[in-house]
Amino acid sequence: MEQSLNPTWVPPQPKEVATSTRLGLPAYVYAVVFSSFCVIAGIIWDICWHRSIGRDGLFSPPHLLVYLGAIVAGLFSGYQVLKTTFAGSDTQKSQSVKVWGFFYSSLGALFCIWGAIAMLTSAPFDDWWHSTYGLDVTILSPPHTVLALGIIGVQFGAMVTVLALRNQTKLYNDFTPEERRKRDTRIYWMFVLSAGFLLSMWFTLISEELGKWSSHNSSYYQFACGAFPLFLLAFGRAIPNRWTITTSTAVYTAMLCLTLWIIPLFPAEPKLGPILHRIDHYQGFEFPLLLIVPALAMDWLLMRYAKLNDWLLALIVGVAFFAIFFVVHWYFGAFLMESPYSRNWIFGSHFWYFGNDPNWEYRYKFAPWTLQETPALLNGLAIALGLGIVSSRIGLAWGNWMNKIQR
Repeated sequence: MEQSLNPTWVPPQPKEVATSTRLGLPAYVYAVVFSSFCVIAGIIWDICWHRSIGRDGLFSPPHLLVYLGAIVAGLFSGYQVLKTTFAGSDTQKSQSVKVWGFFYSSLGALFCIWGAIAMLTSAPFDDWWHSTYGLDVTILSPPHTVLALGIIGVQFGAMVTVLALRNQTKLYNDFTPEERRKRDTRIYWMFVLSAGFLLSMWFTLISEELGKWSSHNSSYYQFACGAFPLFLLAFGRAIPNRWTITTSTAVYTAMLCLTLWIIPLFPAEPKLGPILHRIDHYQGFEFPLLLIVPALAMDWLLMRYAKLNDWLLALIVGVAFFAIFFVVHWYFGAFLMESPYSRNWIFGSHFWYFGNDPNWEYRYKFAPWTLQETPALLNGLAIALGLGIVSSRIGLAWGNWMNKIQR
């Protein structure tokens, strides 16, 4: 696919400013953020479906919710591309990426379109996979990997769409302070919503490595330190407002908590053997990681050391994330794993797959193979610390790039 950036930036005309900015955010911005919500809600529902019912069909309710997200993102983004190409002004075309030498598209719309295509393509692939090989034993089966890449494309496209709109708005000079404040507030909330949904998807993909049963193993912290500073710092740098990281993780926390608390309210029974654990309602997914705790520290550090060299900042923030995450989750993981006070509707540690023996001796305590001797644990934690610093540096660089997106 040939893509090029139009090198000539055409200044916005007063009429275009009035129609494209003062009347509120374009409808496609709300549409792609809504799509991002639909796909992560559908994916979590689908995981709960597999844990509670077993086999699903091509048009099961969770799948339909995911397809809805893909279709809305694809259609609204496709319409935006066609509208810009055939009816767009010179200003709108100058703010777009040129595709195949003819079409004009925003970068966010491109991500959404290709993500929607990948998601819809994965649907028949997944149905064939289940018919041939049966129920998935891992989240990242080949068809689910294609689906996940598509979902990330849609969710990242939603973020990029909001960022481009924010950065384009900086070029307009005829706003009153009140108008600019209101518009910036809307854009900020669209961004943190899309960022929180993307973070929810990212956690879902690696959740098998971040189960409470492994919270006393260094691999748990290696995955977390390698995976999360990258995204959190990118969010914080993309829109460097106060508490951007904290608000994004609050959206992630709310998304995981609400699905954990709402989905199990509905009846469900297993339809695939063997059935070792009799249930009559959905089994929940996972209680969220307490990322909001290190997020508070990361936001404060970004404000406190805003002018510090990014390499030094990555070192400071990476160490802070590792230390806080380790202390919080070493004890919180033990609480979820062993405490009877976690076996309730709020924390959901009592939920259990219908194909597993409910009387397994390690259901509510750490299995010996998940624990490490002190030297091995310390070595593993040192690796986690290094991963946290590297992930932080990449996240800062990624955020710097996103902060400049205008197309």
